[in-house]
Amino acid sequence: MSIPDRISLDRIKSDFGSVSNSISKLRPPQEFFDIRRVSKPANFGEVQSRVGYNLNHFSANYIAIILLLSVYALITNLLLLFVTVFVIGGVIGINRLGGEDLVTPFGRFNVSQLYTGLLIVAIPLGFLASPISTMMWLIGSSGFTVFAHASLMEKPIETVFEEEV
Repeated sequence: MSIPDRISLDRIKSDFGSVSNSISKLRPPQEFFDIRRVSKPANFGEVQSRVGYNLNHFSANYIAIILLLSVYALITNLLLLFVTVFVIGGVIGINRLGGEDLVTPFGRFNVSQLYTGLLIVAIPLGFLASPISTMMWLIGSSGFTVFAHASLMEKPIETVFEEEV
């Protein structure tokens, strides 16, 4: 796929449309944080029913929470943020060469040598940045937050009457 195909106006419009569609599904904070609807579920069946409903109803809000927790995890782990930016920047820089060799005062480097050098630097830094523990923290914290909200938030009264009919 060539660069003009990747940056076509139609593709950008469709991608932006899907993002704006997801943003339009966000529920207002007054509804998401409505403390009048928070209660302890009576049994496990009610937990299942609430989680099923709330995961569908607040899905865009839950995605926003996971994204915010991801940003928080990267900001608090600056080495991981640096390694991520370094690798993405390195790959973009190597791709901009278009397969040509990089000529420096120190010598001539081909694309495979540049990728190898990037790996030699990025792998040890990646181990030091502890991405696995950051990912485990992100999975645990987002899973707890989403499940806690989904199980404690009651369904609206209208949906209870619809289920009985």
